[in-house]
Amino acid sequence: MAIIVNLDVMMAKRKMSLNELSETVNISLANLSKLKTGKVKAIRFSTLNAVCNALDCQPGDLLEYSKED
Repeated sequence: MAIIVNLDVMMAKRKMSLNELSETVNISLANLSKLKTGKVKAIRFSTLNAVCNALDCQPGDLLEYSKED
C-alpha cells in the first residue's frame, strides 16, 4: 500500500498505549489495532479527527504517502 500509517510512532511520542487511545476515542481495540498495523483500506474522517484530537497531532503526522515500485 502506498499510504503508511504512523499511529504507533505518534502513540510512542505521546506515551499513550493502544488501550488508553481506545478508551479516549471510543473506538474498539480491534479496529485501532488494524489501523496501527496498516491493515485497513479506509478510515473515516470522524475517526481520524478523534485520533488526532486524542494525540494532539495533525493528519499528516499519522499518514504518509510513499510511491509504490
